Amino acid sequence: MKRREFFNWVGLGLLASSLPVAIAACSTETTTSASSTSAAATQKWQKVGTVAELDKTGQLLVADSPVGAVLVVGTSKAAKDLIAVNSTCTHKGCTVAWKTNKNQFVCPCHDAEFARDGKVQEGPAETPLKTYLTKIESDSVFVKQA
Repeated sequence: MKRREFFNWVGLGLLASSLPVAIAACSTETTTSASSTSAAATQKWQKVGTVAELDKTGQLLVADSPVGAVLVVGTSKAAKDLIAVNSTCTHKGCTVAWKTNKNQFVCPCHDAEFARDGKVQEGPAETPLKTYLTKIESDSVFVKQA
């Protein structure tokens, strides 16, 4: 076998072995179904807890809801004033907490402060918290992407 033939075979072998990886990377089937499922979940009302859980402390923290991490603040008696935000701080990913005395969300890691509507009041965070629409229906608390 000549040297030129050897390199041709090696090149052809490398090309053939990388072809399945290239096909898998270009395939949109998995990505489309995963994103369409998550998109469908965010477009519908999602149950995140019960009225009893919310009224117990005035807060309902759900880390793994269908729409992501959610913190609902308020009580069923004032259902029209419920607040719901994504509880993940936009600075470094810590879980924000509702501070009733300050009437705002505060990140315990770096003291970022967010208003009731999720907007940044004091850094280091620069991006607001994602907010959700809320409703109470038959003793359940629901959220939907705003």
